[in-house]
Amino acid sequence: MNAVLAYEDVRKSYGTTVALSGVSLDVREGEIFGLLGPNGAGKTTLIRIGLDILRPDSGRVLLFGHPLQRDGLDRVSYLPEERGLYRKVKVLDTLEYFARLKGLTKKDARARSEAWLEKVGLAHVAKRNVETLSKGMSQKIQIASALLSDPELCVLDEPFSGLDPVAVDLVKQLLRERRAAGRTTILSTHQMSQVEALCDRLAVIHAGQRVVYGALRDVRRAHSTPVVRVRIEGELPELPGLLRVTEDRDLLELHLAPGTSPSDVLEALVAAKVRVHHFEEVLATMEEIFLRAVRGESAPMEAA
Repeated sequence: MNAVLAYEDVRKSYGTTVALSGVSLDVREGEIFGLLGPNGAGKTTLIRIGLDILRPDSGRVLLFGHPLQRDGLDRVSYLPEERGLYRKVKVLDTLEYFARLKGLTKKDARARSEAWLEKVGLAHVAKRNVETLSKGMSQKIQIASALLSDPELCVLDEPFSGLDPVAVDLVKQLLRERRAAGRTTILSTHQMSQVEALCDRLAVIHAGQRVVYGALRDVRRAHSTPVVRVRIEGELPELPGLLRVTEDRDLLELHLAPGTSPSDVLEALVAAKVRVHHFEEVLATMEEIFLRAVRGESAPMEAA
């Protein structure tokens, strides 16, 4: 799969403060990529270098396979964490303005803006000034402004901030629609549940370095102790690699020795003619992985 955005050994310092220390990663076509890290980790610097807002001290950035240049940047949109709308301007005019900045004709910009107001459920505020909107409404307008040009790459920094659960669900659906259409999205957020729900791959940046990187499921599996959760009829038979058993309501949690495959456990249950009503591999949550990474703790299987 082609890399839409690639960083190669990127370094950046502000005086004596190191913001990025040799970061390499790529964001691939048609995926939702999670860019995570605590405040001050270097995420925003990395994003701004990728959009040519800042220049690295060393290293290389490729956008759509080429060094950064104007025509490539025109295919990208960016919603920064620091929000900004023109408060005295009408909502529809605001969206039309952002659409025109991306090269749409006045007619197409107006039509696209009206369509997106319908899509985010705010057609009724089209003629109101931005300053009259609630925080959640303003956030939806800004998300619409980033997406309405159908950019090939969209970078969203904390897009769920200020949104109620209904609006969060709407934004998640919009991002899934982008992925289905082959568009690429970088999602920077502290909401780990949204990362698990949306992201294909991810990177965790901490103290200017890439400390976690890979496909979501691979990352979760690599940072998990081997545990499976089952509900069965009858007694538990002898199983390969079983260290101990704990109970969670009507489920049994089987803690396995490192290197024991959950599929081996399932095969053993079937071979013993045990009726299995529920079987799942228990993976570490992204919140657990994030906290371990920023605390400098090794993954459980690495420690083992």
